[in-house]
Amino acid sequence: MKKRSLGFWEIWNMSFGFLGIQMGFALQNANVSRIFQTLGAEIDDIPILWVAAPLTGLIVQPIIGYFSDRTWHPRLGRRRPYFLVGAILASLALFIMPNSPVLWFAAGMLWIMDASINISMEPFRAFVGDNLPDHQRTKGFAMQSFFIGIGAYVASKLPLMLTYFGVANTAPEGVIPDSVKYSFYIGGVAFFIAVLWTVIKSKEYSPEEMAIFEKAEKEDKQSRPKPPDEWYRNNGKSHLSTGAITLVVGLITTYIVYSQGLKKDLYVLTLGLISFVGLALIVSGFLQKSQQTKNGFVTIMNDFQMMPKIMKQLAWVQFFSWFALFSMWIYTTGAVTEHIYGTTNTTSEAYNTGANQVGEMFANYNIIAAAAAFLLPLLAKRTSRKFAHFLALILGGLGLMSLYFITNPTKFNIEWLPMIGVGIAWASILSVPYAMLSGSLPASKMGYYMGVFNFFIVIPQLVASSILGFLVSKFFDNQPIYALLVGGCSMILAGILSLTVNDKATIEIND
Repeated sequence: MKKRSLGFWEIWNMSFGFLGIQMGFALQNANVSRIFQTLGAEIDDIPILWVAAPLTGLIVQPIIGYFSDRTWHPRLGRRRPYFLVGAILASLALFIMPNSPVLWFAAGMLWIMDASINISMEPFRAFVGDNLPDHQRTKGFAMQSFFIGIGAYVASKLPLMLTYFGVANTAPEGVIPDSVKYSFYIGGVAFFIAVLWTVIKSKEYSPEEMAIFEKAEKEDKQSRPKPPDEWYRNNGKSHLSTGAITLVVGLITTYIVYSQGLKKDLYVLTLGLISFVGLALIVSGFLQKSQQTKNGFVTIMNDFQMMPKIMKQLAWVQFFSWFALFSMWIYTTGAVTEHIYGTTNTTSEAYNTGANQVGEMFANYNIIAAAAAFLLPLLAKRTSRKFAHFLALILGGLGLMSLYFITNPTKFNIEWLPMIGVGIAWASILSVPYAMLSGSLPASKMGYYMGVFNFFIVIPQLVASSILGFLVSKFFDNQPIYALLVGGCSMILAGILSLTVNDKATIEIND
C-alpha cells in the first residue's frame, strides 16, 4: 500500500491556507518597522524590537511539530487542528496590532501575532510530507510557494491600494495611518477564510494508514531502536559538559557586553541564545543521567542531536539565506526612505511615499516568486535541485546589493529591478530546501523535524537582531542601506554553500 498521487486541485486545496498565512506574514514584514518608527522607535532600536518574531518561532515550531506528530482528531485529523487554532489567534492579533497605543504594546503584539501565525504555519510543511508521495513533494512545496507569493503580493500592496481609493496614508505623530490599519483588518479576515478552506477541503491519512505506508515504502529507515540505559547516561554526561561550557561562554560574553557598554541588542545573542542553549543541554544531561528519558524534552534534544546529514548541510544554507532576508525585512523601509528619499521624518510625505514604495517592492518580489515557483522545478529537473537553489540565491544577493547604487527614485525602477532576483531567491528558499529535506525524514517525526529545521531560520534572525543594529550604529553611521549590503553578501554565500548539499533524490513534475 502506497500513498496515492494527488491531482492538481487536491494539492491546490491543501496548500490554499498558505495564502492567508503569508498575508499575515507579509503585513508584518512590510509594516511593523513602520509601526515601530511611528510609535517613536529609533532606527538602531528596530532589530531588538523585531526579536520577538524569530524567538517565538524558535520556541513554538518544534513544540507544535512534536505534538502534531502525536495528535489525531476523528474529524480534524493530525495537522488541521493546529491550522484552525492558529488562524483564530492570528486573525485576532492582526486586528489589534495596528491599534497599538504605545511602542511596548506593539512589541508585545508582534510576539503574540508571530506565535499565532507559527501555530498555523509549522504543520503546513509537514502536511505536504504526510499527504504526498516523495515524487510529488517538490510540486507540493512549489504550490505552497505560489500561494505565499500571491498572498504576500496582495498584502504588501494593500496600503498603497487603499491610499489610491482615498484612505488616509498619513496621520499625526504617534498615530498609525488608516491605510495600515485597514490593511491589517483585511489580512485578518483573509487569514481565517483561507486556512478554513484547507481545513474543510483537505483530508489526512489516519495513524494506521501512515504506519502501513512507512512499512511498505520503508520511509522510516532512519528510526532507531531505543538505546540502552548506558547510552543515555553517557549522552547525558556529554550534554552536561557541553552545556556547562556553552553557559559559561554565554555568561562571559554577556559580561563583556555589559562592562564595555556595548549595544543592548547583543544580549539577545549572548544571554538569550548562547546561555539558553547551555541551560537546555544541562537540563537534558541531568534528566538522561537520572534515567528520566521518557519525556518530550529529552526526545527533542536527542533527535536534534541525531538529525539527518542532509539537514546539517542545509542548516548552513538556511542560516545565511535567512540572515539576508531578515536584514531586508527590518531595514528596507529605513534604507529606502533615508538613502533614496533623504528623510527620516515619519510624518513627512516623502517618508510615507517611500514606505509605501517598500510595500510595492515587497509585493513585486512576491509576485515574481509566485511565477518562479513553477519554473524552479523545471530547472531543478534539468540540472539539480542544489544548482537551481545556488542560481536563485546568487540572483537574490545581487538584487539586494543593487539598492546601494540607487539614489534617485525616479531614474531607476526600484519597485521592480532589484526585486526580480530577490523574488526568484524567495521562491527557491520556500520550496527547494524543504523538498530536498522531506525525503530524508522519518514519516513518524515529519512534523518535529520540520519544526527543528525552523531553528536554522530562526537562529540567523536572532543573530541578525543582535548584531545588525550594533554593526549599523558602530561601523555604518546609522545608515541602514549598509545592512542590505551585508544581507546581499550573506545570500551569495548561502548560494555557494548550497552546492555542497548531498541531494540525490529524483524529481517528477509531470504526473
